[in-house]
Amino acid sequence: MTFPYYIHIGSWTFHPHFIFECLAYFIGFRIYLYTRNKERIPYDKAIWVMIGAATGAAFGSKALYWLEQPTLTVQHITDVHYLLAGKTIVGGLLGGLIGVEYMKKRIGWTRSTGDDFVFPLLVGMSIGRIGCFLTGLSDHTYGIATDWSIGVDFGDGIMRHPTKLYEIVFLFCLGLILWGVKRNYTLWEGSGFQFFMVGYLLFRFGIDFIKPTPHPYGGFNNIQIAALAGLLYYGRLIARHIVQRKSEVIPYAE
Repeated sequence: MTFPYYIHIGSWTFHPHFIFECLAYFIGFRIYLYTRNKERIPYDKAIWVMIGAATGAAFGSKALYWLEQPTLTVQHITDVHYLLAGKTIVGGLLGGLIGVEYMKKRIGWTRSTGDDFVFPLLVGMSIGRIGCFLTGLSDHTYGIATDWSIGVDFGDGIMRHPTKLYEIVFLFCLGLILWGVKRNYTLWEGSGFQFFMVGYLLFRFGIDFIKPTPHPYGGFNNIQIAALAGLLYYGRLIARHIVQRKSEVIPYAE
């Protein structure tokens, strides 16, 4: 198998990243429309939330990429091609969170909307990672060299950790766990998205240790720093809800 693995449809040839990224957005959005809780938020407000999520994700994914090598970014601050070249999922998730919260304030919506995004994101991210894997080295999401039997040569003669495949497997397992929790337990509104974010951010914090990216932030890279910030935010939210639920269950005794 050679990388990139181009997709041939009739007389047309497409780059795998383009094909699977388009599929990820299209299928993820269709799943959102199909599975969202229609009683939680009206359709007109849900669309505005989606716009906030998409806008925030687009900016966040770029902003975190610029922090991968801040010195290089400053050197290319007027280079539009460089500034638009890369993006990150973690930046997209955290930027999307900011975009959603901003839009909810604009439309006056106070209820949590995150749970509706969990499974669309799981599916969309998994599809997108297939495109990353088929793209090979030029995607810059491969792992460091390994002697594991599952190592993949992406074209430079080095057997590397197929970190994109690791992520797909992780997302599948995370989806099963969240689905089981949803079916068997009644938790607070927004808990599904909060646990999704904690699970994914923990995974990204760990997996980025075996990626040959710059780690200029005290031994961590830009993704790991953002993941830690996100974990602190969601850890605080989850802890607050757990304490609140315990106070509701255990009556105050005088």
